[in-house]
Amino acid sequence: MYVGMAAAAARAEQLDSIADNLANAETPGYKASRPAFQSFLPPRGIAPGAAGGTMTDKIFAGVVATGTDLTQGPIKTTDNPLDIVPEGQLFLSVTSLTGQPAYTRNGKLNITPEGAIVADGRQVMGTSNRPIMVPPGADVNISQTGVVSADGVPIDRIALFELQGNIVRIGPQLYASGPGGTVTPTEGGVSTGQLEMGNVTPLESTVQMINAQRQYETAMQAIQTYRTLDARVIEVGRVR
Repeated sequence: MYVGMAAAAARAEQLDSIADNLANAETPGYKASRPAFQSFLPPRGIAPGAAGGTMTDKIFAGVVATGTDLTQGPIKTTDNPLDIVPEGQLFLSVTSLTGQPAYTRNGKLNITPEGAIVADGRQVMGTSNRPIMVPPGADVNISQTGVVSADGVPIDRIALFELQGNIVRIGPQLYASGPGGTVTPTEGGVSTGQLEMGNVTPLESTVQMINAQRQYETAMQAIQTYRTLDARVIEVGRVR
């Protein structure tokens, strides 16, 4: 029963991850969550087994971590001069609500009435280490090297970063470096008039969800079977 419960809990977490991926398949810059499973033996005497024994001879399965798949998603042509795709696997740097650096591949940029260049409402950082600002109402152009110009005058250059190691999600399209991870400023360019969409497809996520749902149901059926067997053992042992 404990083995079945562990399996059901693991599959429930996998279903949550797949549902998140499915919901964001068309979200620019979204990176899929990939849960990692591991089989393990419980510590000695963690739970009683049959006839008062221990569970040390049973193998459990569980989700030990949820990683981020950084592979590139499909590229969608928009012909919008403010839509960009960072080169390779580089990330834009944007401001976050906590004030800590955050990184995204959501290149759907907009300009606020105050002249701030933003991605999903967060200001985009330049190589000047400041948010990029342009004169309100100016004609803004972004070159393939990431230089932002207003009315033909260079203002700043979009800062690009390489994320390696432990990457954690802090928002639907926002990422940061976790313990052991590194963030390195990198020279690179951008493609304009394009967007990188989520690196999952609805078909892929749907197939994964059906498979995970079946395995979850199998684990729940195993739990119910053992509960039924326990009830029958009690009935057999009851003094009539």
